[in-house]
Amino acid sequence: MAATIRDVAKLSGVSVATVSRVINQISTVNPETQKKVRKAMEQLNYEPNQVAQGLASKKTQTIALILPNISNPFFSDIVRAVEDVAQSNGFTVILCNSDGLVSKEQSYIEVLRKKYIDGIVFASNTLRKEDFEKLKKDNISIVVLDYSSSTDSCSIVRAKNREGARLAVQHLLEIGCGKIAHIYGPLDDQTARNRLDGYEEMVHSLPWYAPTLLVPGQFTINGGIEATKMLLEKHPDVDGIFAGNDLMAVGVLKALHQMGKKVPEDVAVCGFDGIYLTEITQPELTTIAQPIYKMGEKAANILIKKINGLLEEEDIYELDVSLIKRESTVKANFSPL
Repeated sequence: MAATIRDVAKLSGVSVATVSRVINQISTVNPETQKKVRKAMEQLNYEPNQVAQGLASKKTQTIALILPNISNPFFSDIVRAVEDVAQSNGFTVILCNSDGLVSKEQSYIEVLRKKYIDGIVFASNTLRKEDFEKLKKDNISIVVLDYSSSTDSCSIVRAKNREGARLAVQHLLEIGCGKIAHIYGPLDDQTARNRLDGYEEMVHSLPWYAPTLLVPGQFTINGGIEATKMLLEKHPDVDGIFAGNDLMAVGVLKALHQMGKKVPEDVAVCGFDGIYLTEITQPELTTIAQPIYKMGEKAANILIKKINGLLEEEDIYELDVSLIKRESTVKANFSPL
């Protein structure tokens, strides 16, 4: 039978309360008594109950990761990175999938607060200011990943979304596209807005530009399919499409195939994110790649430093993106401008 805290107290000749104070590193116990208690713990191979420790200290070596959609391959790489960093620092990760619903996210936040969670990485655009204030009051550290928060009083890790969008459009222009459309994500999402802004900065002064070249796709494959069909009904002469994420770009490829359009001969396609699906589509997708694992890794490292009191200032960390050219934009009959 495993030793209990009462066994430790009996062997070391002190009260259970004193053993508890030693376990929780409360400084009121004198060094000699601490030494006796730790020796008794070692002799008995006593392992402190981490849950009990957490209740006493309100620290549990546990962090949470709240995601909007675990089925998006972008987030699976984020999960891997956060788990790797957490494990190497002695932390456990609780994974919460909010489905992009404010009510579900609020429910998770309330449960996590009661469990004395040490910190939360939010890959979410639905974090409300009042929820943020509750967490702050409970001394729960926060890092927002990829999305901009409703408050600027926390650390944010994201890619250079606007710059990446400009890079995508520049590439489509350079291969000779004469009319480029953009399929964008939900406009309550700062990432989607930044990518849309980058597109507009590149094309708003060009003679062919029209607002109807902007079509919503909801960051999903089906959204990309429907947006492409809607787009080509209005603009059958579109020869380049920049999709605001890779899932929508996959939908674009599927819709173009259904409509008898060749990629890239009829329409060139570029996505954004750099998820593994871009390598297995036919044709393979050109994309603006984010350093996804590095983003998750940095967010987790910042969070753990904040929990351990090693980082106090809040900052925005923007990581570089890169263009990966693949078959969906290789237009043999076009020469660069």
